[in-house]
Parts: sequence; structure tokens; C-alpha cells
Amino acid sequence: MANPQVILSGFADEATRVNEKTAVEQFAAFAALGLQYYTIRFIDAGHGVKNVMELTTPEIAHVRHLQDEYGLNVSSLGSPIGKVKLKDVDDGSSNRFVPFKTYLKKDVAKACELAHAFETKLIRGFSFYHPRGEDPRDHLSQVVDQLGAIAEACHRSDLLFGLEVEANLVGQNGELLAEIHRQVDHPAMLLIFDAANIITQGYSADGLFSEYLSMKRGLGWMHIKDYRHPQPVQRMGHVDEEALKYFVPADIGDSGHEAILRDFRKDIPKLERKLKRLGVPGVFLDLEPHVKGGGQFGGYSGPDGLGVALRGLCRLLDYVEIDYHLRDFDDILASRGE
Repeated sequence: MANPQVILSGFADEATRVNEKTAVEQFAAFAALGLQYYTIRFIDAGHGVKNVMELTTPEIAHVRHLQDEYGLNVSSLGSPIGKVKLKDVDDGSSNRFVPFKTYLKKDVAKACELAHAFETKLIRGFSFYHPRGEDPRDHLSQVVDQLGAIAEACHRSDLLFGLEVEANLVGQNGELLAEIHRQVDHPAMLLIFDAANIITQGYSADGLFSEYLSMKRGLGWMHIKDYRHPQPVQRMGHVDEEALKYFVPADIGDSGHEAILRDFRKDIPKLERKLKRLGVPGVFLDLEPHVKGGGQFGGYSGPDGLGVALRGLCRLLDYVEIDYHLRDFDDILASRGE
């Protein structure tokens, strides 16, 4: 029996020199590494580094032209949708608040337009910042209502909204994110597992595996990064994301990616069939390694760090018998029209 297969992708802005993020550097690094898909987040399309949400129509056209030149496609729109305050209160954070009706009409609509412009079905997003110091469970009802409206907006645009697990948000662990998914109960909403975003909150590998199991029913794709702190991390309420500095490739971290991927292997064929029916080419594993640093709105690996992280992931996939494709000579011949 053939092994199940995933599609390798990555946040291309991590593969450049620090603070550069030019489209050419991103695409040259990804093409050289053998990747054919990328998630677009921050990019310099000729007028300085911008979040994808800020790109102008001429900049989008420029990026599209360059990605075609380098043989790349967009796997997902790495939007910051949902990384705003749930309530307009001063909680000591610098997170911005936008009235939800305005947010839905402007930001969410813009994300949908951009997904179509880059010909991807997938938009990455988040579950809103509850007031710092309060129990996220106390805010589930409002989050469910707002995320349901976002999912419906994506659905009307024939798109899928992926909800990423991340510290400090209402959906900060697998259990909470799974409950949000259950209550929203919308076909356009999927979940995005990210092991490092849970392990940095002080979970053990066993505890993290349980969080992954909680998310399995709604899982759409995975972000791949890991963390290895030199000392045991204590469970905490708020995580200082700017202070996190021990990100590592998935084959040497504390998250137990081997066990997670070995279990996920059984679910890939069914998930692949589901995604293909929805117009997605397959099951993405999206590298977001942060091996040279990470923060609230992004991270940095450099071309060398991205390469190390990719090879670490490939070793893991080989070991658990999950197939993947990297560019080979046949792809070069095809690009030459032979």
C-alpha cells in the first residue's frame, strides 16, 4: 500500500535576510530548497515590507508575476485576521480593537479578495484576544458569534478559514479551539495545529499530544515549528511572545512531532479527499520554523534556517512513512517545456 502524501509549504518571509523580505529573496530561497508552495505573510514587492493585507493591486500583480517566474503557488493567505481585541478595554496590551461590523466589512472582505487574487482557497486566522487576565472561557460566546460570521463570509466567497491555535488568544489550546470549532459548526472553518504554539505555554509532550487529539476532528492543515527550552517551562496564563527564543526544527524539539505525525498519518487520506472536494490541492504541512527568532506577528529563520528546518521535517516524514514531493529534474525539464 502506498504511503499517504502531504504537500510541503512554508512562510516564505522567514527565508530571507532579517528585515528584508523581498519577493525575489523569498522565492529564490524556496525554489532552491525545492518547495513549490508558500504562505504569503510579509513581503517587499518593491515599496518596502508590508503585510499581505496592505498590498496594492500593482504590487499583487508584481508578486504574481515573480511567483510564476520561480514556479511557486500560494498555499494559504497568512493573514492576521482575528488578532485584534475582542473588547474595547485597556488591559495593558498594545493589541488594537476594531468594531466587529467594521472589521468584517473591511478586513475580512479584504482577506477574501486577496485569497482570490493569489488563487488560494485557504485563509489563516485567529480567535481574538480576550482581556488579559480574564478566563478565555468567559468569552466563548462572543468569539463563536464573530468567528461564525467570518466563516460565513469566507464560505460566501468559496474560501476556507483556518483557525490557528496560539497563546494569549481565546483559542489558546487544543481543547478550547476544538470547543470553538464545535460551537461554530460551519463547513468553511478548519483548525490549524501548531505544536510550538502550545509547548511554549508550558505543556509537556504528553499534554500537547492530548491537545492535538482534541483538534483532530476539525483539522485542516498544520504549521510546523518546535521549541526546546533548556529548563522546564512552567504553565502560564500570559506568554511573552517577544521573549521566546528557543525555537528549533521539528525533529529535535520537545513537542513530540514523531508521535503526532505518526498518528496524523492515518487521517491524511480522508482529509486529502475532503480538501480536494473543496478545491484545495492536498494536505499542507506549512513550515514556520522561527529558528532565529519569533514574535507575536511573525518570525525569522533565514535561508539557512529554513533549509535546516525543512530537512528536519523531511527526516521525520521519511521515518513515519509519509510521502512528500520536492522539485526534481523532471520539474526542471517541464519548466523548459521538454
